[in-house]
This record gives sequence, structure tokens and C-alpha cells, in this order.
Amino acid sequence: MAERWRIDIEGGVQGVGFRPFVYRIACENQLSGWVCNSSSGVSIEVEGLPSALLDFEQALRSDIPPSAFVSKMQVSSLQPTGSDLFQIMPSKAGNLTAVMMPDMATCAQCVSEVFDPDNRRYLYPFTNCTNCGPRYTIINRLPYDRPFTSMSEFTLCPECADEYRNPVNRRFHAQPNACSVCGPHVSLWDSNGLVLSSHEEALHESARLLLNGNVVAVKGLGGFHLMVRADDDRSVARLRKLKKRQAKPFAVMIPSIDVLECSDSAKKVLASQAAPIVLLEREAVGNLAVSKFVAPGNHMIGLIVPYTPLHHILMQFTGIPLVATSGNLASEPICTDSREALVRIGGIADYFLVHDRQIVRHVDDSVVIISREGVTPIRRSRGYAPLPIPVHGMQPGILALGGQERNTLSFSLPGSVLISQHIGDMTTELSLKSASEIAHDLSSIYASETELFATDLHPDYTVSRLAEPPLVQVQHHHAHILSCMAENGIQGPLLGVAWDGSGYGTDGSIWGGEFLHVEDRYGFERIAHFRQFMLPGGEKAVRFPWRAAEGMLYEAGITDFKSIHSAAEGEIELVTVMLEKKLNCPLTSSVGRLFDGVAALLGLCSVNEYSGQAAIVLQGSISKSSQYYPVEYSAGIVNWVPVLHDILHEFSAGVPVGVISAKFHNWLVEVIVEVAVKTGAQRVVLSGGCFQNTYLLDMSAARLRESGCLVFRHQHVPPGDGGLSLGQVIAAMEVR
Repeated sequence: MAERWRIDIEGGVQGVGFRPFVYRIACENQLSGWVCNSSSGVSIEVEGLPSALLDFEQALRSDIPPSAFVSKMQVSSLQPTGSDLFQIMPSKAGNLTAVMMPDMATCAQCVSEVFDPDNRRYLYPFTNCTNCGPRYTIINRLPYDRPFTSMSEFTLCPECADEYRNPVNRRFHAQPNACSVCGPHVSLWDSNGLVLSSHEEALHESARLLLNGNVVAVKGLGGFHLMVRADDDRSVARLRKLKKRQAKPFAVMIPSIDVLECSDSAKKVLASQAAPIVLLEREAVGNLAVSKFVAPGNHMIGLIVPYTPLHHILMQFTGIPLVATSGNLASEPICTDSREALVRIGGIADYFLVHDRQIVRHVDDSVVIISREGVTPIRRSRGYAPLPIPVHGMQPGILALGGQERNTLSFSLPGSVLISQHIGDMTTELSLKSASEIAHDLSSIYASETELFATDLHPDYTVSRLAEPPLVQVQHHHAHILSCMAENGIQGPLLGVAWDGSGYGTDGSIWGGEFLHVEDRYGFERIAHFRQFMLPGGEKAVRFPWRAAEGMLYEAGITDFKSIHSAAEGEIELVTVMLEKKLNCPLTSSVGRLFDGVAALLGLCSVNEYSGQAAIVLQGSISKSSQYYPVEYSAGIVNWVPVLHDILHEFSAGVPVGVISAKFHNWLVEVIVEVAVKTGAQRVVLSGGCFQNTYLLDMSAARLRESGCLVFRHQHVPPGDGGLSLGQVIAAMEVR
């Protein structure tokens, strides 16, 4: 006897070929009924023999499309209707909780079509299907249907319409579906906005310009890239000069991963649907010709593969690695509008390859790093955002505004938290405007009002201006630990190790080398920290590591500052007076500033041209060594002063810098183990920007496990400030 079941599914099931999949397995099992997008995901009613229904349910749980994921499935029984047809129905309205899917890299089938001369999408740069293409960057509101995207202005031609309506076609309800007859097109502009060519000719001409060393601003998926050939010193150096970016590494787009000499896991991430920038050791580049100016002084290089048909075509036409850096000025959001780009980056780009599909919201490339511990996100954006983090018991309506640097926002939904794409540093009005728009975006897409704001404890974070009462202020390092706890689905009690450059402490000083006992989501106890020292000039010392070094020397009772070689003439005396009189010299316990100071004393970095440069250079100098400096820890204070004396002595005695760097890193690892053992911690959470350092992360995790501790680290959310907003939501949840 036939039965009828109702199945409601939540998760990433819209715009990923899920309904055609349901249609296919329903027909295979000779079931009738229907499937449609719902406000929470996908709803299904199926009718047929019980054995067939069980097979259908099993397929839903085990054989779903690779881009989809199911977070919840609810099955209930209904009265059979006697229907004999299975249909795909129009979307249904309701309270919106469906998952917004991120943009996905072009699938192999679409790439094959793009380069097939006999295919009607030959060299069409907006080719996509239900398995790939834009999602988050084109959607205006849920549910994910074409009328609610920026593709609504493009009317499907008869052939594309047939694909769109055919349940067995892989482009069935592929919302961005289009071709050269009915879809968006590219044009090549000069720096004044004059159209030079369009369609296929614009692609060929852009490739020629790139090969000739020109800087071409390319409008991609979530904004503009500034592109130039990466194998030519003169071209890359010119881009650095034009962009006023002296040292911060450029990402490089490569034609193929086959030339790389890296791990299979790294290749897998590079070629994944998220297609992030992957930071790899220089040795992994192999025989790839890349200019020394791409990542000067850096032991790592960021590589990315083409993830849109447009990028695939450019790479095919040029056949060389291309710099693909964000199309913006420092601390500004990436450009998305073609006319605006002429104004904002017109002084950098020689030409503009643009298109007429609106980018609804800017989304930068994601950045990850891979180590023995696995993948660690550095910047969570395209390909990952805005996928939610499940949080048991979470209620809707909390908007967390994150931090001042590498900002993201988070918004709570029933049972989960959405984390926005990377926004950037909140130091310009454009960045603040962007954050405001994204805050509105997150709530309006889900038609949910913000009922509570969560901000950092720091009184001067500009992004906190967006908050309105009622609001909750969350201590910076507590938010770091809560963020890692949330993504790992754990609660206290535990030991949280939160190390970074700076965060406003409850005592008004600058924290950054913290050991927190976390009992529950809202409360914490600062049970240990690094010995404090004065930071002459405050924020200025972040820019100039030698200032941190002088503050460390002063705290250690060393007043002969001859060991500092990188300070400008006359400045050491000025800073000495500041220290003696305690003028603009805030106290800090920051491990990030310890990294800066040691790097300066070893002559490795005099100026931080970008965030974390000194620490990165110090990590890159490590020589293989298991030695470490003695740990001095008592009464909740980690004393680094004896280590400083040892470093100065060894450096003056000619001990190689790489050995000193290794011993310093290993000492930090042993500090974590010492505090964990002495406090009786059984579970340890590692968070904060310092744990982007893969050597520190891998060694700490390994030694803690040897000591019998369970270790939790970041896998889905950045350990740095890009993860703060998630932790703020968790803290606010407890006091709502």
C-alpha cells in the first residue's frame, strides 16, 4: 500500500542542483509528489511504496550533489493523494532561514564547454551551471531564484530557457544561466572609460595587453582584480609603485597546479569549489616563473587558480602566471562598479576589462594556509562566506560588529550564525560605509530585525559606531576563544590561549599574550599572561618594530640601545625620554609585539609595511632545532626577560639567526605546555592572530597532545580578527 511522506530539509540546498537530484531519484524510485525551494531550504512530498520511500530517503542522506549539504532533515507522514506525477514546484514563501550559498568555482564540465569550438558557449566568460558559478555576489534576497538576483535583467534566449526548465539538464534552475546571445558581455576600456573592444575581441586584446606588461583591472566575480604578468620584475615593480604597496605580497594566479611541487592536500584545496588563495612555501612553486617582487622577503607565496570562465580564458590566452591582487587602495573595500573603478583605481590600471552583470556585494578572495594541523583560514570570504556556523540554542537578531582590522560582521539566525565576507580595516569612511551596508544586508536578506548589538570592548573602534542600544561589549581575547569554541561545538571549562598583536583589556592595558579560564560562554578569568612592557608611541610601535624592541630592553633594565640598528637617527633618544617619563607608552602583554621586538633586534625587520610582517619574517628565518630557552613562569606571569638576555647574548656571539628564531618559537610552545600543565587544563583552545604562524600552531598542538591535552584550533573561521564577530555573538547570546 502506498504511503506519502513530507520531508523538510535545511542546509545548503538551494542553487546547487538539489531539486533536479530529488526529481531524478524520485523518478528512479517511481514516486509521485513534488519538490520546491522553501524559506528554510527545500520541501518535498513523495508518495509510493514504503520500500521505495526508504530508498529515496537513503539517497537524500548519502548521494546528494557535491556542492550541497544537509544540516537538518525532518520526515513526517501524510495521507496519500493517489497522484502519479512528480513535479518541481515554484518556491514557497515563509520565515527565511535557508542557507545563502557562496560563489563556487567553475566546474570541469563548464570549463570544457568554454574551450570547445563546437559548443555554443565557446569562449563565453559567464558560463555556469547548477554545480558552479555566482551565488552570494548576485543574490538580492532569498529564496535563491533568478528574479531575486542581478541576472533578472537578462532575459533567457529560447535555448537557455529550455535548459533552465528541463529537470534533467544540469542547468535546470541555474539562476545565472546565460549565453552570448542573452547574457552579460565583457568590454575593454581605456583609463578614461572609452570602449576599445567588446566580446571575444576584448578578451584577446586584454591578454595581449597583459603580455605587454600593462596593468589591467579585471571585473570578476566579487569585484575587480588588478592583474599584471607575474614573471616580469619591471611589471610587478611598477604595479607596486602605482598601488603604493612596498612589501605586502601579491597573490599569483597560475594556469595549472600541475607545475607545483606541493602536497596533495594543498592541490586539493587550490582546486576546490572554494578556490581560495593558498599560502605555500616558495619551494612549492617549483619551476614556475615568478618575479622576486611578488612577495619580497617572504618565505611564502599566495597562489590561486582561475575560478571563473573569464579567468580561465585569460590564463589560456596568456599562458603565464598573473598577479591577481585586489582592485582597491589600501584599507578600502574592493571596487565592484565599473564607473567607480575608473575613479578609485584609475591611477593604477592602464586598462579595464569590465562586464555588465551587477555585482550585488563585494567579496574578496579567501586566503588559507595549510600545515600538519590541516587548513587554517586567514581570510574567510569568497567560496566560504556566508556559510553559517551551527550554534545550538542560538536565537535570531544579534548583530556583532567585529574588530578594527580584518573586519567581519556576524548575524545570528535560529540555531546558527552567519559570518560576513571579509570587509577589511575600518580606517576609512568607505570601509565603514561598506560595513554598514553589509550589516543591513545580513538582516534584510533574512527579513530579520537586529535586536541586540555586540561590539569590542575598545572605546575607539570606528566600526562600533554602527551599534545602537541595547548592546553588549565583549573583551577582545574572550571573543577569540569563544569563536574557536563555537566552530568546534564545545563549551567550558577549558584553557583558552589567546595570542595576538593587541586587544583592549579589562584593565585598560593592551592585552595580547593571554591565558583565559573559560567556564561558560559569557564569563572568563585571566589566569596568566606575559610580563608587560611599555610600548612607546602605542600604534606607532606597531608600525616600527624597533620601538617594541626598545620597550622590551627598557623593561629588562637595558638602557644601552646600541643593539637596535633599525631606528632612525635621533629617534632612540626621543623614545628613551618617552619611556623614562611614561609618555604615550601604554603597557602591553602582547606576544605579537614580542615577535616584533625580537625580529627588530635580530635585524630582520625595521618597518611593518603590512600587518604581521615582522612575525612572518621571523618565522621564515627558522632553522631546524629542538632547543628552546628556559621557561620562567610563576604567579600567573610568563617572564620573557631572561629569554631576551639570552637572545642578545647569542646574537652577539654569532649564533645563527635561524637557530635563535627556532629557540624563541620553541620557547613559546613550551610556555603554553607549562601553563596548561600547571593549571591542570585538560582541554586547550588556541586562538588569536599569532596562531596563523603554522610552526607555532603545529608545534603547540603536538606538544599539548604529548602532555595529555585535547587541542582545539580554528578550521572554518580565522584565528585572527576575522573571527572576532562570531565570538561576540556567542557572548551576547548569554546576556540577551
